[in-house]
Amino acid sequence: MHSPTVSPLPHAAGLSSHDAKLLEQAKALEAGFLSEMLKEVGIKAASGAFGGGIGEEQFTSFLRAEQSKAMVEAGGIGLAEIIFESLKNGGQDV
Repeated sequence: MHSPTVSPLPHAAGLSSHDAKLLEQAKALEAGFLSEMLKEVGIKAASGAFGGGIGEEQFTSFLRAEQSKAMVEAGGIGLAEIIFESLKNGGQDV
């Protein structure tokens, strides 16, 4: 089985505007994936005085989304790099 070589994501400042857009889309896809994984893991809301309430599920989703974005900006799991390279090469390396 062939495993792709993953290189770190380039900085958006050194990219063409087209590649910068591809990079942002790749990061967004990885963040969405991580958010869904965090949802499945089941981050529990705080119990006690700050737990529960009518908007708990809505605000929990905001927390997951921001946590996943922070994870991607900190290096993520490598999914954005693979997606970016695939989009940049027009899917020819898959």
